[in-house]
Amino acid sequence: MRDRHRGPDFTTLQRKGRWPVWVSISWRALFVVGLIGLAIAVHWLERDGLKDSADGQISFVDVVYFTMISITTTGYGDIVPVSERARLFDAIVVTPIRVFAVLVFLGTAYSFVFRRTWDRWRMAYIQRNLHDHIVIAGFGTTGSEAVEELIARGAKPGNIVVIDCDTQVLEQAKALGCAVMEGDATRDKALQAVGIERARALVVSAGSDDTSILITLTARHLVPNLTISVAVRNEDNELLARQAGATTVINPVSFAGLLLAGSTHGEHIADYIADLASSSGRVRLSERTITDEECGKPLSALAKGLGVRVYRAGKPYGFWEPEAQSLLPGDCIVEILPTSAREAELS
Repeated sequence: MRDRHRGPDFTTLQRKGRWPVWVSISWRALFVVGLIGLAIAVHWLERDGLKDSADGQISFVDVVYFTMISITTTGYGDIVPVSERARLFDAIVVTPIRVFAVLVFLGTAYSFVFRRTWDRWRMAYIQRNLHDHIVIAGFGTTGSEAVEELIARGAKPGNIVVIDCDTQVLEQAKALGCAVMEGDATRDKALQAVGIERARALVVSAGSDDTSILITLTARHLVPNLTISVAVRNEDNELLARQAGATTVINPVSFAGLLLAGSTHGEHIADYIADLASSSGRVRLSERTITDEECGKPLSALAKGLGVRVYRAGKPYGFWEPEAQSLLPGDCIVEILPTSAREAELS
C-alpha cells in the first residue's frame, strides 16, 4: 500500500463558524473594552496612589485619561503612579493589557482586512496565469489518489487545481501544494474561475455518478477539445459519461474485478497490471505520437519501449495485426517503458 504524501489517519472535527464576521470583530472589541474597564476600576479604587502634577487632584476623568494614555502609549508624565501598589499594578497588569490590545487590533486588521485583500489579489494573480494545468473536480478518495499519482509522476503541485465544496478536503489538497478553490464544479462560473479553457486536462471524481456526468457536460460545453477523464462506479453510467463528452471513463469497481479475475489465472498477472498503473512500479505505460525516424518501421522496432498498440485514425490495432507492421505519420502508440530508476540502470 502506498503511503507517500499521506497525512495522519484522522483529523480533528471542523465546521464553519456560526457567527458572522461583525460578531467576531465585536466580541474582540468588547473584550478589550472589558480589560480597559477593569484597569479604570482598579485605578479609581487606588487613586490615592496617583499624582496629578497639574492640580494635585485625581478625578474620575483623570483616572480614565491616565488609564487610556497608559494603555495606548507610554504616558505623558502629567499623571504618574507614586505608590508601590499603583506602580506594581501598572507594571504587571496595565502593560500586558497594552500589549494584548495592540495584538488584538493588529490581528483583527490582518485577519479581516490585510489577509483577505492579499489572498484575493494572490488568487486573482494565480487565476490569470493558469495555463496548461490539470483541474481535479472532487478530492475524495479517488481524486486524492489521482493527485498523489500525478505528483509522483513529476507533475508540479502548483500546476494542479482542485475544486471541491468541502473546505476540509481542500485543506488536505492545499497541504500537498495544490491550488484550491471552494465551489460547485457543475457551474460554468466555477470552472471558468479555475481557467478550464486553458487547462490541459480535467479529472472528474465527484463521488456520485450523476454529479460527475453533469460536471463533464458542463466542461465539454465550455471547452469542446478538453481532455476529460471521469470516474464512475455504476457500469450503466459508463456510456452516459462518454455521451456527456468524457475522453476516458474509469470504473474503479470494474477495474478491481479485472484484477481479481486475472489473479485466478496466475499469481503475478494482477501484480504486473498494478505495476503498470503505478509510478512506483518497475515499468510504466506511455502514450505518444511516433517520430519521423519511426515511420515505416514495425511497432516491434521501438528503440526503448515495448510497443503494444497503435492508434490510427482513432482505431486501435494490436502489435500482432498487419497495421502495426508499418507505422505511418500521425500514428499514436502505447508502449511499455521502464521507470526512471530502471532507465538509469539500463543506460
